[in-house]
Amino acid sequence: MFSITEIFAKSCRFLVTSGAALIISTAMISHASAADTATTYNNSCAACHDSGALNAIKKGDRAKWQQLIKQKGMPALVKSVKNGMIQMPAGGLCDNCSDDDYRKLIEYMSK
Repeated sequence: MFSITEIFAKSCRFLVTSGAALIISTAMISHASAADTATTYNNSCAACHDSGALNAIKKGDRAKWQQLIKQKGMPALVKSVKNGMIQMPAGGLCDNCSDDDYRKLIEYMSK
């Protein structure tokens, strides 16, 4: 039979180990998400946003992106991407992006 002290010690080790695993897995998911965003950008957005083709705001032009985000707001920007604009087809070139994916892409381009 285990004493209260042994049970407490084992419980603490389990919680610490579980907590560490949770932190590591969260970091891995966050990194995977960032990698997915970069891949999606390269596959769907880079053709115009790397070069500024068709007056697209270039990736990394913080001043212009921040001005646009402040002026329109993120929900309106996401809606614009989904619906398309004069120079941009609906959804950009991402057929399977969610609203959250579009938000992440806009944030990615604005850095």
